[in-house]
Amino acid sequence: MVMNFMSSSESCDQLYARRQDKIDSFVFDERVAAVFSDMISRSVPGYASIIGMIAILARKHAVAHSNLYDLGCSLGAATVSMGREIAERDCQLIAVDNSQAMLEKASEQFSRHGLPSVTTICNDIRNVKICNASVVVLNFTLQFLPVEERLPLLKSIHTGMLDEGVLILSEKIAGSDEAEDRSLVELHHAFKRANGYSDLEISQKRAALEEVLVPETIAVHRLRLAKAGFNRVDLWFQCFNFVSFVARP
Repeated sequence: MVMNFMSSSESCDQLYARRQDKIDSFVFDERVAAVFSDMISRSVPGYASIIGMIAILARKHAVAHSNLYDLGCSLGAATVSMGREIAERDCQLIAVDNSQAMLEKASEQFSRHGLPSVTTICNDIRNVKICNASVVVLNFTLQFLPVEERLPLLKSIHTGMLDEGVLILSEKIAGSDEAEDRSLVELHHAFKRANGYSDLEISQKRAALEEVLVPETIAVHRLRLAKAGFNRVDLWFQCFNFVSFVARP
């Protein structure tokens, strides 16, 4: 079941609608939090499907009395998706984000969807110790870390997971070569135009993200997950340059 995570208090994303003389690097501040539901649904093809399928994956893999982590939870969509499916298993939902503005709105979502017992942590995900985890979600989060910090985080996650657990890793990717990358980017921009973004908005948002979000190829992700200790990595979703993997210890 796909759920609506946009409330009446949230606004349409127009953050880059006006020409800006200087494009600052993208940050998850109060302005972004206020429009994030609209922004991500219009910017990430298949986002609602990924959130809906996280519920199915949680129902299949969540172990009773274990921990389920949503690392870089933003507005908590993945947390809610998991929580609605595993209520009877007495699992602990743990939502982590380093943006207080995002976490405050996530807490509102948890109450709205009947999940008052979620543990929220405002911290860098690299500082959070993972333990007794049967499901860990990194939903478009790893891509915002410096490349050299990605393997240590995945190793830390692997160390704290149960043998039967899963890591759900969703990322924006780069193409395997220049031609594929160009094609994927063009398709993504066409998707954004179809959702009402202007060429100016697309260009300015891309400039804001250029040094903040660093995409990598599917092959690089697979290799890194293997180095982190994950024995099986399945690509279960792809739409243009957005993918999701399920990795097993």
